[in-house]
This record gives sequence, structure tokens and C-alpha cells, in this order.
Amino acid sequence: MSPAEDIKQKALDLGFDLVGITDAAPLDNKHFKILTDWLAFGCAGRMDYMKKNLDKRTNPAKLLKNAQSIICVGLNYNSEKAKKQPAESAEPMGTVANYARYEDYHSFIKKQLQKLVSFVSSAVEDDFKFKICVDSAPLAERALAARAGLGFIGKNRMLINPTLGPQLFLGEIITTLKLPVDQPIADTCSNCNNCIKACPTGALTPDGRFDANKCISYLTIEYKGRIPDDLAEKIGDRLFGCDECVLACPFHKNAPPCKNKRFKFYNDRAALNLNEIMNLNDDLFEVRFADSPLKRLPLDCLKRNAQICLTNMAS
Repeated sequence: MSPAEDIKQKALDLGFDLVGITDAAPLDNKHFKILTDWLAFGCAGRMDYMKKNLDKRTNPAKLLKNAQSIICVGLNYNSEKAKKQPAESAEPMGTVANYARYEDYHSFIKKQLQKLVSFVSSAVEDDFKFKICVDSAPLAERALAARAGLGFIGKNRMLINPTLGPQLFLGEIITTLKLPVDQPIADTCSNCNNCIKACPTGALTPDGRFDANKCISYLTIEYKGRIPDDLAEKIGDRLFGCDECVLACPFHKNAPPCKNKRFKFYNDRAALNLNEIMNLNDDLFEVRFADSPLKRLPLDCLKRNAQICLTNMAS
């Protein structure tokens, strides 16, 4: 096999479901305009970090001098058919987005990509430099993953793979190695508007715009202030995140469950006791969610979300 094929096979051996390679060229005009228009219209809400380092976000070569290639990987996190959902409880329970029912994907994917880099070091004779990115560096991950052939960006603004669906974690290795690139796939959402209809707050619109200011995932995870009453009442019992636009996607219907047994899943985090959340202190919060994406949310914001859920249940 060629070095590129060896790298791809090793990525699959490490538990990734998808792997593709693209070059380190800047985003094309279409994706650049989508991003800059989104920012210009204020659709990023208070995520000011999205406006910073725009040159790096749209040009991956700015993140690593002499970058030539980007190895893009995807990890399926669909848990719907993989695990039995928790039984109904007499206690008030708040639902947690599917991705947060696993261990923190940032750490997990980064470790696996470090193993992939070690493999590349032993497999190629050339010296090379690299930078590992997992949703933290200023990088347009979905656009690059689409360019590498991992899927296409749907109307829900998620990367959708026709076989694995839209529940995918992404990671990248930017490298000075020059590798042959893969081609994008042609699938699209066609005339389907299921995700737009499913969004509880109208954050998705038919013209393809996504307004984070209205998104329940943004409001319950990224937004640190008091959530406006008209949006809070639409949050329902969602304690952390929202999966409605993902679950409504036709490509999700037949998607297989996550097959990576090394990626820890906590079924008891699918729904959390709201009263217990309200009574947590910092030490208990740290212990209980040390390896969870929930830990990225300050405890006072998690309690804010829990109070909203309790209020919605009482009304």
C-alpha cells in the first residue's frame, strides 16, 4: 500500500470510522462567504472567539508553516440504537445531548491522533511537522472534512456522512507531508427540510442560515448570561444541548451505532436528576463529571439550565 493508504488503514485500526485527506489550501469562496456572512449578521451570538484569527480559521496553512496536507478523521457517536435508554423516573430529569453521554471527546480523539502521528513517524522516511486539532484550534473543521470526502454539510450545519449520519466527532492532523488528496462527495439534503421543521426555536431557516442566538445547544452550553424567557420556555427539559435537528435527519434513521468500544459511554448521563444538579457543590461537580463534556460548562450555568427545566415542567 502507499503511505497515504497505510495512514488511512491505521486510522481505522485506531477506531476512527472515517478518514480522508485534503490539502492545506484556504477555504473556497463559497465556504468563506458562508462563514464571514454568518459572523457579519451576528449569528455567532456571544462566541467572539469565532471572529478571532479568521485568517487561520479560513486558511489552515496559517496554523503550521509549510503545511501541505490535512488528515481528517471522523468518529461516529450515535448512541440511539447502541444503548438502552434509561427508564422513566419519578424524579424530575433533564436530558443531555447524545455527545455528552460519552467521555470528553477532545481528549479521546487527541490521544488517538497522537498514536496516528507516531505511526506516520515510523512509516515514512521524510522529516515532517504536524499540528493536531480537535475542536479547539481556529479551524473550519466541517468544511475541511467535507473537502476530504468525509461527508457534506447539511441544512442543520452538521457534517453528514450518507452511511454514518450526522453524529460525528471530527479531528485533524495538519502536516508538512505532501499526501494525495481525496475528493468531496456529491450527496446533499436535496429538498428535505426535516431539521428546519424540528428545531424548537427556529434557529435554522430554509435559506440555509443558522442563528446561534436561538439555538438550544448554544444557549445551554456556550451562553453564559440569563436566557431570555421566550427562548427558555422552548428549552423544555433539555439540560445540556439539543439533538432535534440531528434526530430528524433522514441520514440518522439508518445510521449504525458507535462501534468504538474504547470510547467510554455513560448511559446514566442520558438524563440527570435536576434536584441533584441544583444541590451540587463545586467539589462534587468536579468528581462526578471530571471526564465529561458537561465539565466544560460552569456549575452555575448548569444550575441555571436545571432551574429552567424545573420551571418548564411546573408550568
